[in-house]
Amino acid sequence: MTDSLRLPWRRAAMALGLAGLIPFSAAADEHITKSWAIAEFGEPLYDETIEHWPYANPDAPKGGTITLGAFGTFDTFNPYILKGEFPGSIGLIYDSLMEGSADELVSAYGVIAESVEYPEDKSWAIFNIRPEARFHDGVPITAADFKFTFDTIREHGRPFLKSFYDDVESAEVLSDHRIRFNFRTRNSMKPITIVAGTSPQPRHYWETRDISRTTLEPPLGSGPYRIKSAEPGRTIVYERVEDYWAADLPVNRGRNNFDIIRYEYYRDQTVQFEAFKAGKIDYRSEGEVKRWFTGYDIPQVNNGQIVKVEKPNNNPRGIGAFFINNRRDKFKDKRVREAIVNLYDFEAIQRTLLYGQYRRIKSYFPNSDFGVSGPPTPEEIAILEPYRDQLPPEVLSETFEPPKSDGSGRNRQNLRRALALFKEAGWELRDNRLVNAESGEQFQLQIITASPPTLRMAEPFVQSMRRAGIDASIRLVDPAQWRVIGDDFDFDLSTGRLNFFPPPGTELRSYFGSEAAGLRGSANSMGIKNPVADELIEQIINAEDLETLKATTRALDRVLLWNHYLVPVYYPDKHWFAYWDKFGMPEKSGRYSAGFSSTWWYDEARAAKLTN
Repeated sequence: MTDSLRLPWRRAAMALGLAGLIPFSAAADEHITKSWAIAEFGEPLYDETIEHWPYANPDAPKGGTITLGAFGTFDTFNPYILKGEFPGSIGLIYDSLMEGSADELVSAYGVIAESVEYPEDKSWAIFNIRPEARFHDGVPITAADFKFTFDTIREHGRPFLKSFYDDVESAEVLSDHRIRFNFRTRNSMKPITIVAGTSPQPRHYWETRDISRTTLEPPLGSGPYRIKSAEPGRTIVYERVEDYWAADLPVNRGRNNFDIIRYEYYRDQTVQFEAFKAGKIDYRSEGEVKRWFTGYDIPQVNNGQIVKVEKPNNNPRGIGAFFINNRRDKFKDKRVREAIVNLYDFEAIQRTLLYGQYRRIKSYFPNSDFGVSGPPTPEEIAILEPYRDQLPPEVLSETFEPPKSDGSGRNRQNLRRALALFKEAGWELRDNRLVNAESGEQFQLQIITASPPTLRMAEPFVQSMRRAGIDASIRLVDPAQWRVIGDDFDFDLSTGRLNFFPPPGTELRSYFGSEAAGLRGSANSMGIKNPVADELIEQIINAEDLETLKATTRALDRVLLWNHYLVPVYYPDKHWFAYWDKFGMPEKSGRYSAGFSSTWWYDEARAAKLTN
């Protein structure tokens, strides 16, 4: 659900911060801030007088079922460990200390925590747990559950999840309803925002179970839904918790309205679309442009049974790309990577396959204020100047633009540029084969993807590489295999997209940090080891104001872009979705919410019309 933000490992990466501040003195020599809502920079949009989100209907009826489609598979309900595939919807069963709104990117409001306290130097934070907060079995949520969760992440957590907690030194139980987190940093809100997104694992439940192993036993949660039933890899059914402890909190009024939320899993998007047309799935978010413009010319849409919607995409985007595995010797030379980038003909793909509907990615942080635009600003240059001798000269002087073509599909100018770069790096064209100048070995390259639509979009790229004499191929694998290949870094190029958690923070260490490059399962799939990037990441994490953070993130963006660690592709600036017309929804939606939302409800009258 686009506005629920219930996945604890994602919400831990949200940018939050301070507002609604109520200063008081806990000690004579220390100024303490106490607040019900926080924002990393500035103040939250809403104050304590809010009774419900403006995009939620507090009078929405409860009941009914919605069936959603999911791509891929799942074989565990444990989202913390590296092993296994967990369902992306598992966050429905969890609550967290604090939760963001769908109108903001950088704020959060109390859920399990009724307030948070922290000193002026932000060296620690104490979260005050609501006495009424409880798990689904009725056992109260306590500080000990949060310490258990923190210790679990530290000991067993996936590398990417662990990276969010790098600057959290320890968790300390002060009482049943007070948990204190101590930080390695000073004067930074970011560690506070990270722990604010933590969801509690019930210590009493896991005393007789092993949280370091995969499991298909529905876990005990604390959120608005529980798992009712599941068939691994095929179906998972959530039922609304009727006595949900937090139902009447302002952040929840008018939300979580369906009695049943059902996810049906598919490994083929075409089969999933056919299931949607047949009414076996109620809602579909469309990600394939050809299908959006040609596949929905069907009676169900034309007669109004299915509603087709296009909305602006206001969300910051993570970069989508062909990720180059820099661990492999043939990709260690920047000129080789740049040559490969020149062989990707976006303009031809835009014309022939994308219906002119996509935007080329020119930043690691597209559709946001954190990505580059135009030439380096004076602020960016000042940040980069100490590293001038370690950087490609273009970083401090030029606008980054991916290679362009005329869109004809011939791409001759960029092909010549690619071959020149290859030759400089020791590869030359002989008898239409790109070979190593010394050994005569042909340059080989394989792309790995788990997405059939991506397979089609990548074919022109493969053909372009073959014209350059590369023995290029593409391999389609299932999602589970794709994840294992990614965790083991066993690929040449891999397709994918990085999630973006604005404003960027500790997750950058896992994405681009040298230490993560050799850590199995880290998010640094490209194997980047760049000391300048490492130092800029630390400056971003420790930035004390938003403008400095933005300028430093843009500086990092330039360093990464000009080193050509990946082949940037494209993104849509619109959301496309469709649904069977049997749901009600508020007139207003959150600024950063599009498509199916936790504020929708089942409309019996509309549903009855569909069956008449």
